[in-house]
Amino acid sequence: MAATHLVFQSNIGRQKPESIVNKSTRCPFCDRNELAEILAEEGSILLVKNKFPVLEDTCMTVLIETDVCHSELSEYPRDHLHRLIRFGVAQWEAMEQSGEYASVIFYKNHGPLSGGTIRHPHMQIVGLNQVDYREHVTAEQFEGLVIDRSPGVAFNISTRPRMGFYELNVVLTDREQIDRMADYIQMAAHYFLHHFHAKCDSYNLFFYRLENGNIAAKILPRFVTTPLFVGYSIPQVASRIPEVVAQLQELYLAQEKHRTP
Repeated sequence: MAATHLVFQSNIGRQKPESIVNKSTRCPFCDRNELAEILAEEGSILLVKNKFPVLEDTCMTVLIETDVCHSELSEYPRDHLHRLIRFGVAQWEAMEQSGEYASVIFYKNHGPLSGGTIRHPHMQIVGLNQVDYREHVTAEQFEGLVIDRSPGVAFNISTRPRMGFYELNVVLTDREQIDRMADYIQMAAHYFLHHFHAKCDSYNLFFYRLENGNIAAKILPRFVTTPLFVGYSIPQVASRIPEVVAQLQELYLAQEKHRTP
């Protein structure tokens, strides 16, 4: 029988610093000398061993996105954004291709409702020894109303979301267009934090390896989770997703078309 659950080691979890909620907590990612083993680096972007490996039977790493503690993915200059996503995807794929894991997850928490604990911008890449996350992934979870489409990459809002309500998807079919994928991810994060109709200070970003080998990213705002999903795993689809499509197009894509090359 395939493994379906991960064991959370509570004794390690209690040691983790809480700099999202407790602003006076010293940031563990600001002092390079305090970091665990550095596995790879590109300028201010670092991949390090996770100092608090709370998940049993996994290999946990942390991707530190920048040396600017109070920055955020939605604010990065385009060159840094592109470098970050290229670096992160390359490290994720290297772990996948090692053949050491049943699957490898790559994700980001931002904000107090995201499940994260440290404010400094970072992502996580985690090799799962026994659990294959792809067993719970279907193609329809990344289909939806088109916001924008460029050669090799599509940006949409889910009409069959995994958890529910508002989930923005970026599906990459041409690896040469990974920078455009990064642009769409940044638009999604910025929209939820600054223009969403409900006040939002938290989001998650998840990367997926699809059955056809393509890469997808899903960005969703985080609020208190609906009890229908918690108790019954029933997602809900918001009635106003066409309005969100129109707002994203007006805020981000209309201005792109009028920008002087």
